[in-house]
Amino acid sequence: MSAEAAARAVPGAEPVLIGEAMTGGYGAADILHECTIAVERGQIAVIVGPNGAGKSTAMKAVFGMLPLREGHVRLNGREITRLTPQARVAEGMAFVPQNNNIFPSLTVQENLEMGAFLRRDDFTGTMEQVFDLFPILREKRRQAAGELSGGQRQQVAVGRALMTQPTVLMLDEPTAGVSPIVMDELFDRIIEVARTGISILMVEQNARQALEIADKGYVLVQGRNRFTDTGQALLADPEVRRSFLGG
Repeated sequence: MSAEAAARAVPGAEPVLIGEAMTGGYGAADILHECTIAVERGQIAVIVGPNGAGKSTAMKAVFGMLPLREGHVRLNGREITRLTPQARVAEGMAFVPQNNNIFPSLTVQENLEMGAFLRRDDFTGTMEQVFDLFPILREKRRQAAGELSGGQRQQVAVGRALMTQPTVLMLDEPTAGVSPIVMDELFDRIIEVARTGISILMVEQNARQALEIADKGYVLVQGRNRFTDTGQALLADPEVRRSFLGG
C-alpha cells in the first residue's frame, strides 16, 4: 500500500464502496457467487482473474447494471443496492465502460462538457484539472474525439467521468488494446487520480501490471473470491503467480 493510501485509510472504518456477498447474474443463471469487492478512500482496488471469471460482471453489479439476488452495495455507508446506475452517478460513482465510452463525433471539450451534465455549478475549474492531468487533451480540445488514438480516447473517457467529481471512479479494462507504453502512461495517470482522494475500482486483463499499482487486489474465479490481499502480497504469492500471472 502506498504511503498516501495508507494515510487516507481509517482503521476500522467501512470502505467508501463495498459490494458485499453479491450473488446474481443474467436470467436464471448466477454468475457471481457471494462475491465481495470493496475499495477504501483514495485507494486503487483491482479485479483480476481468468476470462469468464465474472470480473466485469462484478463491476456492473456494483454499479447497478446487474440485479442482485443476494448481497448489498453501500457507498459512504449508505445502502444503494436498489438505486439505478443514474442515481449512483448522482451519489458520487462514475463508470467508464470498456467500449463505446466516448462520443466520437464531438470534440474533446464537448465530451468533457457532457460529463458535467448533472452539475449546476461552474465546472470550468474541473475541466482545467482534467487538462492538467491529461495535457494532450488540452492540446486537442477542439479535435473530434473519434480522430484520437486509442490511448487518447481512453483519456477522454476517464476525463469525462472525472467531470462528475466522483467519489469512486470505476474503470472496466482501461488499457484494452493499447500499447505497453500507453498502458504505463494510463496507469501513471490513474495513480495521480487516486492521490487526489478519489477511489479507483478497476477491472484489468494485464494482471501483473495492475497489481503493481494496486493497494488491494481481488482474484476472481467463476464468480467467487479466490484470493484477496494487497497488490504486492498477491504478486508475491506463489500460487497466484503460477495460476494467474504466468509464473
